Amino acid sequence: MPKEYQIAFWNLENLFDIEGSPHRDDKIKRAIGDDIKGWTQALLDRKISRLASVISWMNSGAGPDILGVSEVENEYVMKLLVRKITSPGRNYKIAHHDSKDKRGIDVGFIYDHNLFRAEKKFDHFVMRRNATRDLLQVNFRTTKKDRLFVIVCNHWPSRSGAGAAASAAYRAITGETLAYFHERIMEEQPKDTPVLALGDFNDEPFDLSLTDFALSSRSQTKVVNARDWYFFNLMWPLVGKSLGTYYFENLPIVFDQFLANKNLIVTDSPMRVIPDSVEIIQFPDMVAAGDYPRPIPFGGMGKDVNENGFSDHFPIAVKVVEQD
Repeated sequence: MPKEYQIAFWNLENLFDIEGSPHRDDKIKRAIGDDIKGWTQALLDRKISRLASVISWMNSGAGPDILGVSEVENEYVMKLLVRKITSPGRNYKIAHHDSKDKRGIDVGFIYDHNLFRAEKKFDHFVMRRNATRDLLQVNFRTTKKDRLFVIVCNHWPSRSGAGAAASAAYRAITGETLAYFHERIMEEQPKDTPVLALGDFNDEPFDLSLTDFALSSRSQTKVVNARDWYFFNLMWPLVGKSLGTYYFENLPIVFDQFLANKNLIVTDSPMRVIPDSVEIIQFPDMVAAGDYPRPIPFGGMGKDVNENGFSDHFPIAVKVVEQD
């Protein structure tokens, strides 16, 4: 029988270790400065408990099969998180890379080792003056049929500080980097290799960084027939429906996205994404009361803490089916 997997992504909103952590080097201490003050073990434990509860609820209580994450300080805090996930029968492992980001925040994967093996891991450096998060590529192998499934986790440069227009070039550079390595993957791996890019892109599906530089499209026909390696952006149906993965001044924004290459969308593909299965996960406890269904942040790192919060982003999820 075909095997169905839930692939998810979540920006965890500054999941940092405690003030004075022995797992933090001097460069990161200087970069984050006073923001870490007051971030106690009790607050970290509470935040991890809140995040883990949502992850455990995903996939009808089974937990995701693969979860990409961003805004994690290091592998240590990811391990703390995995220990708190209560989904039964899971054998979660971690794929992480310590990037050169100036604030020390990374991306990574939590995956069920009973279903997938992390065969190879690559960190793709983004060339810009100020260090930013790398793209993390993991070549997974399914245990069902030993099939290759490449996933690239993204957290593109922020709009904060310089603003959306002034920082757009940074995201264009990162989009070009993603497209470049997508092409390299298809040169080095079999031509039927399925590739899924996921993450917090800090731009929406219609922005040039996604359409012109990362080569993502809303048209399945274009993606399948293009001479270049395009991505099909699975989030387009959610744009304009007053749905958001993130809110800015009560405006719903779709920053968190899934991009699938043609080998995940053609009908006879051994690994096939189900476009209609895309969802923004909004369990009731995660949603702020009022007219705007915003996520409830946990805060910290210089922001007010709400111990009943989770993250300033909602998670997203999609189904992928592996055929016999």
